[in-house]
Amino acid sequence: MIAAARWFIAGTLSVWMLGLTPVSAEGLDTVPVARADLPRVYRLDGVAEAVNRGTVSGQTSGRVIAVNFDVDDYVSQGDVIVLIEDTEHQSRVDQALANRQAASARRQDAESDFKRVQGVFAKQAVSKAEMDKATTALKQARAGEQEAEAAYEQALQQLEYTRVKAPYNGIVTERLVEVGESVQPGQPLVSGLSLDSMRISVDVPQILVESIRKERKAQVRIGANWVAAEELTVFPVADPLSITFKVRLQLPDGIEGVYPGMYTKVGFVAGSLPSLVVPLSAVVLRSEVVAVYVVDGEGRVHFRHIRLGSPAGQAHVSVLSGLDEGELVATNPVDAGILLKSQRTAKVRDE
Repeated sequence: MIAAARWFIAGTLSVWMLGLTPVSAEGLDTVPVARADLPRVYRLDGVAEAVNRGTVSGQTSGRVIAVNFDVDDYVSQGDVIVLIEDTEHQSRVDQALANRQAASARRQDAESDFKRVQGVFAKQAVSKAEMDKATTALKQARAGEQEAEAAYEQALQQLEYTRVKAPYNGIVTERLVEVGESVQPGQPLVSGLSLDSMRISVDVPQILVESIRKERKAQVRIGANWVAAEELTVFPVADPLSITFKVRLQLPDGIEGVYPGMYTKVGFVAGSLPSLVVPLSAVVLRSEVVAVYVVDGEGRVHFRHIRLGSPAGQAHVSVLSGLDEGELVATNPVDAGILLKSQRTAKVRDE
């Protein structure tokens, strides 16, 4: 169910912003109960997801000769996780290298012939047909050299594919191949995910979507702490069965204590709610009793039970019932308690 979360997105509220100007009454420091617009916060359940999660597949064929990591092993970006036999690939590289060297030699010979014919042609000692023939031969030699260079680069790339590397830092979640198996391009080898970048996925009721899209403020509970989401994405299409919109919250990189699949609480700001606010220093907590000392217009102190709402910054709290706007509450409950006791004693004497 949707419930108000016990936290406040904004920073500490200023006493002056709330209108809680200190007032002296019977020697006590008091402040008036003020009304302030606090964020209306709704709490929903979310599921943690890894931003980087996938399966590494083979990009060349061959027999697996080593799998260097297993499930739950940590891998760094660039680590070789699977090694495929490279004898055939190395032979292709050697052959391509030899072809490149031969093509380079042919190109050098063609350049020499072209320069020789060009010099003789300038003296009109050979025909234009001979000059055209030398020019064509040079172009063909250069094209052959480029083709051989491309074949060599391709062979090197295929050789590199025999060393399957981790695309990012992460943890192995599934091993899909064993040593001795023959693999083909596109065949899944190892699955993994990265805990460096996490996000939370939440199904939000349709009634809240517009307010959440407008405010774009949310926090996620990680352990005992609330962490502000760095980015909030609202999907543009609703689920017709559940009548909800999916919302993704990007967590800060490197945050600890979050694992894929775990449930966590998410608080969304959806509009504002007028609330009565008092300083935390004025609140008295005695076992299950929550109260404040109220000073009336005649300076008499009263012990008043109240019901608290959500925190309003680091130094204030909202009040759901028990107080009215403008009433004076003592900010030092100890002094107020002493004064209340003395007033009761004086009343008894008078009687």
